[in-house]
Amino acid sequence: MNSTVVTFPDGHVTGRSEIVGVVPVGARHGLVVAETPFHPLDHTWPDQPADLGTLGGLPVVDCVTGAWAEQEGLRLGPDIPVRRGADGWEWLVVHVTETPLPVGETVDLVVDAGHRAALSAGHTACHLAALALNAALAGHWRKEAARDGLGHPDFDQAAITSSRITPDGSVDVYRLGKSLRKKGFPGDDLDLDRVAADANERLAAWVAAGAPVRIDVPGRWLTARRTWHCALPEGEVSIPCGGTHVARTSELGSVTVALSREDATLTMRTTVTR
Repeated sequence: MNSTVVTFPDGHVTGRSEIVGVVPVGARHGLVVAETPFHPLDHTWPDQPADLGTLGGLPVVDCVTGAWAEQEGLRLGPDIPVRRGADGWEWLVVHVTETPLPVGETVDLVVDAGHRAALSAGHTACHLAALALNAALAGHWRKEAARDGLGHPDFDQAAITSSRITPDGSVDVYRLGKSLRKKGFPGDDLDLDRVAADANERLAAWVAAGAPVRIDVPGRWLTARRTWHCALPEGEVSIPCGGTHVARTSELGSVTVALSREDATLTMRTTVTR
């Protein structure tokens, strides 16, 4: 099996392709096709959930990343021992179904467009929220720090421990502690209501601006290193990203964040209301 060609970066939700492999996924079956519009869960940074839909009329109940090497065989999801794109491995989109289909059969692939749209909105909002949070926290830094695409200290990249996209939203968790204090962010005197209000004011302006969003797609393979771009009023910003997104910020309707803190953990919950 060769690495899977993917069309989801271009916004596709339908396709037609040949089944090139069938593999066991527990008691279920993993169908691999030559080309797919399905976005799988990434094993390295599992932020955006898998697309759902149908393959050959069968419900796709999950969609995971697979990797195959001559000496290792096939590994799936968290069992993959290398980072995506490692040499010597083929990288596959594995569509999980309850029933197998024969290798060589050509099938229609249909993604649940409503589910995809909700995840795309959540993912775009997640990036915008991170940029707005960086700006709202800029005055709290006591040392020079790496900066984001808009020129603000990049709190998001310095402190994030997990990010999960949800339909029309996201949940991002940040670690506030000794290592971050050493980098120049004490974090002891944060007025979370004020920080959230600052971030929400920026988010409202960015949504109202209808800023265009695009994905730079350097190749058709699953492993291509794609980049999210958004032309905000303050300037165009770019973030490495393998997910799916809306075409303009105005499609989000409204984006708001809420912040909470527990011990040395800061959690940001982002909500889209379309």
